Amino acid sequence: MTSAYPVRVEADLDEPLSRWLWLVKWLLLVPHWVVLAVLWLAYPVVGLCALFAILITGRYPRPLFAFTVGVLRWSWRVHYYGYAALGTDRYPPFTWSADVAYPARLDVAYPDRLSRGLVLVKWWLLVLPHAFVVALFTGAGGFAAHPGAGAGWDGGLIGVLVLVAAVVLLFTGRYPRPVFDFVLGMDRWTLRVAAYASLLTDAYPPFRLDQGGAER
Repeated sequence: MTSAYPVRVEADLDEPLSRWLWLVKWLLLVPHWVVLAVLWLAYPVVGLCALFAILITGRYPRPLFAFTVGVLRWSWRVHYYGYAALGTDRYPPFTWSADVAYPARLDVAYPDRLSRGLVLVKWWLLVLPHAFVVALFTGAGGFAAHPGAGAGWDGGLIGVLVLVAAVVLLFTGRYPRPVFDFVLGMDRWTLRVAAYASLLTDAYPPFRLDQGGAER
């Protein structure tokens, strides 16, 4: 029995899926890429402010926490619709607020206190072992360091398996469930590392591939 990790990443395979829509999702997502590009320009600035706040007070200011989680949540929805999963044909909402009705969900438990010492090393030193794993998943580690960037078909294992799923979907109309479960495990691992590197939690990400759409 494993304890719940404070970063929860869940998704539902939203069947039936269109056989062909994945061919044009890159175009449909352009408005989201534009908004996320702006949000991700602000992301490191907010993170730096949060770092100093944690160093001085031991707390992550709630407005900054809400922004950081919101950007990760928005990015996860976009990637789930797009080429880091292709798990739904429902267009992502233009919001960083929680939406339990959308098939891709991300939430992070707000920490009452954070270590002042860890904040200096966890985002670059302690995260290094995970960075190698995430690089295998995403092709260059880009999704963990910057989930707003184009995670998906960039040469990583996630991209390869999602491409396989897309081809199977094109010819059969079905998304292979074992592929979906494995892809979600890699996406979840990547987002846990992204949240840890973003100082949202002191709980070290587990070296564990928790497959499937539901958290356990």
